[in-house]
Amino acid sequence: MPTSRREFVALGSMGLLASALPADASQATDTPGQSQTPGAPPAFGTAPAVGPEVSPTTFREAEKLVQVEMTDHDLAEAASNWRVQMAPLFERRTGPRKLELEATLAPATQWNPALPGIVTGMAPANALVRSADPHKPLPENEEDIAYASVAQLSRWVESRDITSEQLTEIYLRRIERFNPQLHCVITQMREHALEQARQADKEIAAGRYRGPLHGIPWGAKDLLDTAGIPTTYGAEPFRGRVPAVDSAVVQKLNEAGAVLIAKLSMGALALNDIWFGGQTMNPWLLEEGSSGSSAGPGAATAAALVGFSIGSETGGSMVSPSMRCGVAGLRPTFGRVPRTGAMTLCWSLDKLGPMTRSVEDTVLVLNAISGPDAGDLASVPSTLAFDATAGVAGLRVGYFPQWMRESPATDVDRAALETVKKLGMKTVEVTIPDWPYDSLNLILFAESAAAFEELTLSHKVDELKAQVPDAWPNVFRQSRFLSAVDMVQTDRMRRKVAQEMARIFADVDLLLVPSLRDEMLVITNNTGHPSLTLRAGFVEVSEARSDWAPDPKNPLPKFSPPRRVPYGITLIGRLFGEGILAQAGLALERAFGVADERPPQFNS
Repeated sequence: MPTSRREFVALGSMGLLASALPADASQATDTPGQSQTPGAPPAFGTAPAVGPEVSPTTFREAEKLVQVEMTDHDLAEAASNWRVQMAPLFERRTGPRKLELEATLAPATQWNPALPGIVTGMAPANALVRSADPHKPLPENEEDIAYASVAQLSRWVESRDITSEQLTEIYLRRIERFNPQLHCVITQMREHALEQARQADKEIAAGRYRGPLHGIPWGAKDLLDTAGIPTTYGAEPFRGRVPAVDSAVVQKLNEAGAVLIAKLSMGALALNDIWFGGQTMNPWLLEEGSSGSSAGPGAATAAALVGFSIGSETGGSMVSPSMRCGVAGLRPTFGRVPRTGAMTLCWSLDKLGPMTRSVEDTVLVLNAISGPDAGDLASVPSTLAFDATAGVAGLRVGYFPQWMRESPATDVDRAALETVKKLGMKTVEVTIPDWPYDSLNLILFAESAAAFEELTLSHKVDELKAQVPDAWPNVFRQSRFLSAVDMVQTDRMRRKVAQEMARIFADVDLLLVPSLRDEMLVITNNTGHPSLTLRAGFVEVSEARSDWAPDPKNPLPKFSPPRRVPYGITLIGRLFGEGILAQAGLALERAFGVADERPPQFNS
């Protein structure tokens, strides 16, 4: 029996609107639920009975799912007219007038992270000041070229010390050599990439240099549509999916002259790091996954199989692989980067952003992909100001003292806080109420279940490789039973949390937080604040790490002696304040001095 309360609230509202419209008098006596007495309004509970029989026992069992209690009388009354009052609201899905909702159709309600009166970090105008050209000679070693930052690669390409075609061939060779170990590439695009590279070389030779991404090979998480090239979402049911049009971000990077070299792996339907080709592995520790769902971008960027990559985040999908793989990941403000042509998991949470080997590179990429697109109703005009030469003294950096003293914070987090002080930034203690922030995940679960409703109800979701209880197939099915009332209340809670974040940012310019602090991952993904994760040091682990719930039947590998792996911190910025966020991150990256170290097994 259909039971999604979210549906019948939404459709019930539509029914009320329809009931307010004048009816054709000639059809009045034939319309179910309409009174035959002139002037009598329509009433709830007068539609033809549909759906299976229900009883008070049905509701007594359902109470357990939403944790509410009703009296025996309440239950009997609810059961008495369910089939004429509530069950008809499922017609959109159950028929007979079944209505298909296109994948491109967004909800009518849009999340706007900029609350009325809120102070954002929006710059008055676009201004991008790159670091000075060090005039570093082109290395003879291919590995040294491959691991170079976009900022450096762009100087070599612009000066024609290396051609885009030569650079593309270097990365193609690395993909062929190392992808069998990493499982991070779904589709290698050799001919497409070489064609773009040769075109870039022609334009640069003719003096038509487009900017710092011109001729730079990159990889796209395989949820970005590419015309005529498979876009699989990492999921078995979509392996043969070939879109006809490029996504907005791909179009923007094409316009910047970047060279798309590969479609990179992602956890199926943007969850964790397992896809139909297996598990994407961490270049620093091949016994564990690279984390997800931007698993491929994290691994490919860390192992220098691409110059840079584009990932996505809904609830930690850029932060986690950036930290585990030791790369820089810039999750932009919700609405800055258009998602047209990108797989939808959650309309009000999804974000697209750059994953690179240096902080400055994230801004070079973000600058190219920002801007509104008509296909994404949540995308907005924005400005970006960044100065790689600017000082950071005086910036106010907030931190949560208790969080810095307890897990998951490490000595690297605490050392980073001391580095902040040494750079002349001011540390400010901040607090946030002790609220049940994980309750906000109801929004993620409800929206994602709606996005993949047909896949779930058709049981095609059962084709996904990961079928454990914490994977999407079970979550999508469970989410059919979430309460619509709780969805509305959670949305109201979201605004309350956004107001708390506005209060904090009235006193600070940035936040420094442990990257995997659950509360902050949930809060900032729901409020839309930008984050920058960057390598800050190294830690030792005696056990492999996993995105999945513990499974006693499949214990994780243990290491003796422990293994050394990179560790990243995360900065949170004001809404649309990515420029200041990156300037602080760049200063910290230079002070840490650990960004250039490479995963040993992939440094040849």
